[in-house]
Amino acid sequence: MKEEIIMAGSGGQGIMFAGTLLAHVAMEEGLNVTYFPSYGAEMRGGTANCKVIISDENIGSPIVTNPSTLLAMNESSLEMFTPKVKRGGLIIVNSSLLKKEIETDDVEILKIPATELAEKLGDSRVANMVILGAYVNRRKIVSLERTVDSLSKVLGEGKKNLLKLNREALRKGEKYR
Repeated sequence: MKEEIIMAGSGGQGIMFAGTLLAHVAMEEGLNVTYFPSYGAEMRGGTANCKVIISDENIGSPIVTNPSTLLAMNESSLEMFTPKVKRGGLIIVNSSLLKKEIETDDVEILKIPATELAEKLGDSRVANMVILGAYVNRRKIVSLERTVDSLSKVLGEGKKNLLKLNREALRKGEKYR
């Protein structure tokens, strides 16, 4: 098994945190993992993406050119990375920020109104966890329970106040298949 993922959005949408959490969970489950972040020139509002590879075998390179999965938090990321997704792959997109339809017929598309769902939970900043919860539940490469449990380790002591909200967001995303 080898899963190559690109997570992409704007700075401030929690792309790097979602990638870090996924990589951490994969390591805890005894899988091999690489995590490769990429930031645009600006931190907040600029482009941000990370590439995560999860495998039960050794990983030769952290470079992802044709991902099996794309998690797109905004429309510009969707446009940029959709052509790179492998035929038969999966795109999970934050449909709350989509203005036009996705044009592709060789990949599966899961649209989730992640920002709207996060706002209903009380904070739009957890849209990343809604998307990640959907991904984890859909692909079943790592367990959702371990993902929820690992939040406290990845958030750290200084952000314990965000633990409950992030857990709720992962659970909300879990319902989307």
